[in-house]
Amino acid sequence: MASLSKHWRRIAVTLLPLIFALAHVSGVLTLGLLQRLDDIIYDARLRATMPQTLDQRIVIVDLDEKSLAEVGHWPWGRNKLADLTHELFERQQIALLGFDVVFAEPDESSGLKRLSELAQHEFRDQAGFSAKVQQLRSVLDYDAVFARSLAQRPVALGYYLTNDRDGRVSGTLPAPVMGRPALQGRQPEFFSWNGYGASIDQLARAAPMAGFFNTVMDADGVVRSVPLVVEFKGQFYEPLSLAMFRMLVGLPTVEPGFAFDDQFTHQSYQGLKSIDLKRGGKIFSIPVDERVNFLVPFRGYGGAHGGSFQYISASDVLAKRIPAGMLKDKIVLLGTTAPGLFDLRATPVGEVYPGVEIHANVISALLDGKTLAKPDYAWAYESALLLLVGLLLALILPLVSALVAVLLSIATVLGLIALNFWLFLAYGLVLPLASTLALAGTAFALNMSYGYWVESRSKRELAHLFGTYVPPELVDEMVKDPDKYSMQAQNQVLTVMFSDIRGFTSMSERMEPVALQQLLNEVFSQLTDVIRRNRGTIDKYMGDCVMAFWGAPVATPEHAQLAVKTAIEMSLTLRQINQSYREQGIAEIGLGMGLNTGSMCVGDMGSDIRRAYTVIGDAVNLASRLEGLSKVYGVDTVVSESTCALAPGFVWQELDRVRVKGKAQAVAIFWPMAALGALSPEQALELETWRIFLLAYRAQDWDQCGLLLPDLLRMNAKKHLYLLYSERLAARRLLAFDPAWDGATNFESK
Repeated sequence: MASLSKHWRRIAVTLLPLIFALAHVSGVLTLGLLQRLDDIIYDARLRATMPQTLDQRIVIVDLDEKSLAEVGHWPWGRNKLADLTHELFERQQIALLGFDVVFAEPDESSGLKRLSELAQHEFRDQAGFSAKVQQLRSVLDYDAVFARSLAQRPVALGYYLTNDRDGRVSGTLPAPVMGRPALQGRQPEFFSWNGYGASIDQLARAAPMAGFFNTVMDADGVVRSVPLVVEFKGQFYEPLSLAMFRMLVGLPTVEPGFAFDDQFTHQSYQGLKSIDLKRGGKIFSIPVDERVNFLVPFRGYGGAHGGSFQYISASDVLAKRIPAGMLKDKIVLLGTTAPGLFDLRATPVGEVYPGVEIHANVISALLDGKTLAKPDYAWAYESALLLLVGLLLALILPLVSALVAVLLSIATVLGLIALNFWLFLAYGLVLPLASTLALAGTAFALNMSYGYWVESRSKRELAHLFGTYVPPELVDEMVKDPDKYSMQAQNQVLTVMFSDIRGFTSMSERMEPVALQQLLNEVFSQLTDVIRRNRGTIDKYMGDCVMAFWGAPVATPEHAQLAVKTAIEMSLTLRQINQSYREQGIAEIGLGMGLNTGSMCVGDMGSDIRRAYTVIGDAVNLASRLEGLSKVYGVDTVVSESTCALAPGFVWQELDRVRVKGKAQAVAIFWPMAALGALSPEQALELETWRIFLLAYRAQDWDQCGLLLPDLLRMNAKKHLYLLYSERLAARRLLAFDPAWDGATNFESK
């Protein structure tokens, strides 16, 4: 008790998930994420326990693409369906036939209607024509032909139910299986419909058994269950699968099965526990959920190659390519897998699953007595389990070591999963699991987070120390494995940037110091955000200049690419800033940037009084020089050839080869013209013309240059680069050919 009293705050924190979980179970707080997680768990559990064996009792005659190609597009003439029915019952000797299609319109494809009109009008005076038409009526009335093939045979037709504004109906419904008085005043949440599309009366009279083939999708669009009884105008109807099963077992009556009101169920529970089939004193109970849905125990993956049911092409049956008696005593469902007939569904075992096979699975499960149930006491089971797990973890976790806490939490989660699977496999009970798993995980996480808050203080202090040198967003990565990082100076290949904000000098002469400070801070803040988003380390601010580098302290292989991307985004950000300034009547500012990649010394440098995590070296100096050249060449960004080589994601325009102060070797410099693939045809032509011009310029072919430069100026008359080279060209023409000239421009000033 003393230990528990000592850790009461930690226990209270651990109990928070239990409160939320119980609120979810009671309906006070609906957590959609837990319901979605339960669906995922259900689907995974179903797939893991499917038998994936062939049910030889049920065969699907498939209106597949092969059948549509051989026989013709759907709907087929009813005479062909009559031939198909005769073949199945007479030559194949099947036990039962169910149609997962609807025959909502009369079949006039034989031309009988037109012949009758001719007999009554145009050819009424021709002797024998009317008699011949009457003679042919028994053959050409395809609906009658089909009706005769259905009569006195174990056949169940299909129909669909609808909900629309007008409540439209067509065809003839079968007799309802149950009336409202059977509910004894209860109000279960049946699916209710106001319209239907059933087979025409002639066929419905010939085959009075029928069932709807609607399926119901869950919130995520997946079909996991079928309504076992639905309501239409106060009467109750059965699905095709149940109608066929009842025909197989002697047409038992359908009655509601009520849940007992006791301490394990809600006293106000109005739902049904089951749908009971009664015959001869025997009762077969089919468990249903609160919406009177039956969970489909899928046998395996769907389709002709799924292995759960035998598929036979309807065209093969019509053409008598199936040996006689091959389907003797089989239960046959006529349906389709052809995509164009739109009877494919998303199910837990496949995103494209034939709707007809859902009915086959239901029939198979009912024949085997294998049913799945979401019991009405599921909420009580879930609440009890939550209390047990929540209190267990809250009281024990604060008292044990981290290793024991981990092992206990893992054991709890595995125990919950094992119990849930055992109840599913042994008794077919579908019980919630997501809330208890979420409770165990969250309780462990909160307990450990709170428990190690004090112990992690030293790590937070270390992170704070690093944060004085390194951007906070990179510190988060560093503290995950602090041993990898050292402030000791070392040589690394990095990319460094110098960026200078232009226009503040003249602006400072016209603005008050406080206003200028605010303006500068706002600009720096936005530019700094761009650098940090791209994993850059801010080295320092120097007046109106920002220095940053990439690749340290966190290793970043694409440091050059990120640095160039940052420069482009900084230019775009500055344009947005200037747009705002124009609207406020403030003078616009400019930006010049220099980027270079190379070996440099990086580390914690400075005095005992003040230190900084920074970079030094020749490569750093070159970047500073390049920033100054951006003004000379009239571009916002000047990039060295070493950076250009490591940033292939951009289209580059070479500006020049330069020899800056302090370096004897010439360096090629570039401007990032656009992202790779974003260059317009006009820009591509301009770039190619410029490339040829540079080759001619460095070859001292001034005549060729003189021909190309006007073209460049026509393409981009305001481009400072071309005006600069126009001046250079005029000066070079006055000089004699110099074989020692390497085409580089020397800059002596910093």
